[in-house]
Amino acid sequence: MAFAAQGATAVPAAELTPQPVRDLHYGDVLFHYYQDDYFESIVRLEVSKDFGRLPHQAAEAELLSGGLYLSLGLHTEATRIFDRLLAGPVPQSVGDRAYFYLARIGYQRGYFAEAWRSLGHIRGPLPGELEPERRLLAANVLMEQGRYGEVANALEGWNDDSMASRYGRFNLGVALIRNGQAAAGDELLADIGAREAGDEEARSLRDRANLALGYASLQQRAPDAAAAALSRVRLDGPFTSRALLGLGWAESDARRPERALVPWLELRGRKLLDASVQESYLAVPFAYSQLASNGEAASQYQAAVDAYVGEVRRIDESIAAISRGGFLDAILDAAPDEAQAGWFWELEQLPDAPHTRYLYHLLASHEFQEGLKNYRDLRIMRRNLARWQLSLAAFDDMIDTRSRAAAEREPRKQQALAAVDIESSSVRFDELSAQVATIEQQRQIEGLARPDEAAALASLERIDTRLAALPAGAQRDALAERARLLRGTLLWQLDADYKHRLTSLQRELEATGTQLTEARHRVELVEAAGEQAPLDTAGFAARIGELGHRIVAIQPRLDAAAVAQERVLADLAVAELQTQKRRLGSYASQAQFALAALYDHAASGGGR
Repeated sequence: MAFAAQGATAVPAAELTPQPVRDLHYGDVLFHYYQDDYFESIVRLEVSKDFGRLPHQAAEAELLSGGLYLSLGLHTEATRIFDRLLAGPVPQSVGDRAYFYLARIGYQRGYFAEAWRSLGHIRGPLPGELEPERRLLAANVLMEQGRYGEVANALEGWNDDSMASRYGRFNLGVALIRNGQAAAGDELLADIGAREAGDEEARSLRDRANLALGYASLQQRAPDAAAAALSRVRLDGPFTSRALLGLGWAESDARRPERALVPWLELRGRKLLDASVQESYLAVPFAYSQLASNGEAASQYQAAVDAYVGEVRRIDESIAAISRGGFLDAILDAAPDEAQAGWFWELEQLPDAPHTRYLYHLLASHEFQEGLKNYRDLRIMRRNLARWQLSLAAFDDMIDTRSRAAAEREPRKQQALAAVDIESSSVRFDELSAQVATIEQQRQIEGLARPDEAAALASLERIDTRLAALPAGAQRDALAERARLLRGTLLWQLDADYKHRLTSLQRELEATGTQLTEARHRVELVEAAGEQAPLDTAGFAARIGELGHRIVAIQPRLDAAAVAQERVLADLAVAELQTQKRRLGSYASQAQFALAALYDHAASGGGR
């Protein structure tokens, strides 16, 4: 009997507290996360953290980062992230979830004392489904430490019909039976085995509880109780074969061989791949011998020997197929790519191949599933590297295009810069500024005259010169008076407009100065861009070249790791097949000995 665990979410960080996305890049990470693209989520999250793009949601991002690493089975990195997060001031909700994930890591790695300490730091109820998971995790940690009394106290009052509650009581029942407290354990398992089940998970747990209760009753020499419990297991569930085998032994122990034949014959009609079916090939003739039907027993024993020998031959063929390599790729290719995400992914479909028909039980084992996930991740990384290598080639083309475009723009840029004489304009501006300053200091109203007014003043000067050359007389005096009146009128107008004209001119000069400064800055930017562009292009090219070398260096390491991982799993598969082969050989030997005993008994005059 083994402990049961509730189905985990795809990523432990899935119970993120709902809140508005305040950092755009965090929303981008969440988009890929909710698409189950965890590797891309981690990449984007790490980039956003490095560039400081998550100022408002840094704590949530760190919690998500730890959860993502945990979902990929990277326990050490996830622990480091959670420890770093808890070292600083964080909201209680974030801290509680971080401690929960640390406890989960400790439990998965067998550090039960550390897991219990982490659970003790949780100060309030966890959100959503994490709270019942916390209670179940606490119970499992206590059971692993042998603290069964505390488990009972921890689960006291948790009698709802939630799956977490059922898993907790199932595990406690198994633990109590292991600890010698059979009566208390049987009571818990009987309660789980009698519960209503509305979905497949609940039905499977109910079957598992009845199966555990039945085999525990067999060990306690209580065949009737065992038969009652095992009869409640479904005929079309994952535990049917073991239940049918146990039910037959319960009836046999109760001295009812004719009733033992019913489940054993049903079991014998199933595929010989299952260990319970293999044992039924021995159990059926045993029951016939108990009924003194030795002829039928001998026939069944001979059929069992033939079946075992045939299966051994097919197992040898499977071992040879696995040894040729490629069987892991065939297994993974049977699952959709989009389904191969997260550390809690499990293979649900096998390819129809000779070397996989014997591996159902091996594939269900924790050791093989963990190794298969490692190989899957290596495949994903190899695929990502191949895609990135293609992307780097595209980046090389982009850099070449950028360099050519910069070379084509350079003549036009130089021509445009040559047409702009900023320095001459600056000198002219300084001269005008000094002239306006002089006009203001000396109140030279004539200096602010418009072109027509300046022309009028110049005309009046010429008129004065001519009048001075005329002979004195009334006519000259009249003309001089008229010139004086014209000059006075013009100067009066200039004086009246002096302040307005001076202010307007100063404002225009200030705007011109600003424009000159902006023009000078833009020229500097253009020149700097012309100098920096080749440097940037060279820098990008160097970075892309470095990434290309890194990819080239990583690829052989990934290939070697994949080959090594495939070899480990292939050895596991071969070892499993060898175990099945030895078991079948043992069953064949038992059948042959039993057959020989029947022949001896018949030769001595007994039996039918």
